[in-house]
Amino acid sequence: MKRRTFIGTSAAASVGMLTYNTGHAMEPDTAKEDKLKNNINHSVCYWCYGNIPLEDFLKSLNNLGVKAIDLMGPKDWPLLKKYNIHSSMCNGAEISLTEGWNDPKYHEILIKNYTEMIPKVAEAGYTNLICFSGNRRGLDNEQGLKNCVEGLKQILPLARQHGVIILMELLNAKVDHEDYMCDNSEWGVALCKALDSNNFKLLYDIYHMQIMEGDIIRTIKKYHPYFGHYHTGGNPGRNEINETQELYYPAIMKSILETGYKGFVAQEFIPTWDDKIAALKEGITICDV
Repeated sequence: MKRRTFIGTSAAASVGMLTYNTGHAMEPDTAKEDKLKNNINHSVCYWCYGNIPLEDFLKSLNNLGVKAIDLMGPKDWPLLKKYNIHSSMCNGAEISLTEGWNDPKYHEILIKNYTEMIPKVAEAGYTNLICFSGNRRGLDNEQGLKNCVEGLKQILPLARQHGVIILMELLNAKVDHEDYMCDNSEWGVALCKALDSNNFKLLYDIYHMQIMEGDIIRTIKKYHPYFGHYHTGGNPGRNEINETQELYYPAIMKSILETGYKGFVAQEFIPTWDDKIAALKEGITICDV
């Protein structure tokens, strides 16, 4: 399942101590589950595991000690509450990744959607609500930014009233989301500065920004006040975040902690292992610094 399909429409395995060999999970033994340090607040994006029924997936998160899940809308919140799993990044107000705030023709429907969704997010006890810039479609960066400011400033007073943070995701325009406008940290930070609101921040996706600009740790240290949430993913391929890819996540997580960040870091890699929950456990363990 691709994320662009999952967004807008909305394991059954118990996990013990696991050992790993050349990127593949071996059979779990009966030893007691290791406890997480939880210096990092762990979350996970369900779209990467969409072939696992949501209720089974939530049970697996309970077994792993993961407290939150990303990119869930109101229809799934009751089930999350049943398993005491927090919705760390809500969705459901956006149109799509390609149709966003940089185009004024979408402002009317977006303002309506977010005006309806913001109170729902707050009433459910959640804080973060995702949004997207949309594709350029010939717009230059300056005009696209101005259009985003004009639209977003109309919903931010309501977000402030309800204690909700609107987060625009940084996505790569090279490999996965061609023509997407909010494809680099500097443009996103410029938007944050123009809006000048504590209720608007960026979702810093480490995988996407590795593709677009690299220099991940330096960027986090420089711009962390504007980053309200983080996603992981191995590059190349957006698969496991272990030694099979080029990013060293323990150092990245330590740099995030050093900024004083208290929010969630969500695993957003697509597992290649047969045992997808074991792959998730490995990713959580790598980031649990």
